[in-house]
Amino acid sequence: MVERLWRSVKYEEVYLKEYQSMEELKQSLRQYFEFYNYERPHFAHGGKKPAEIFGVGKKDSANELKLVA
Repeated sequence: MVERLWRSVKYEEVYLKEYQSMEELKQSLRQYFEFYNYERPHFAHGGKKPAEIFGVGKKDSANELKLVA
């Protein structure tokens, strides 16, 4: 599973962009992982998102995770 994750990160994000700084790379990866966990359906999970499977919600404005009910 980890190997699939890093393949997805490379082919869906890193290889498609030219980062101008390390900070730009970090921000881009933060956004990608937010997308990967909360928006992108996963074939291995029957089309569900990882956050749905593991019952984790998005961070609120205070950067605290909220559990999905």
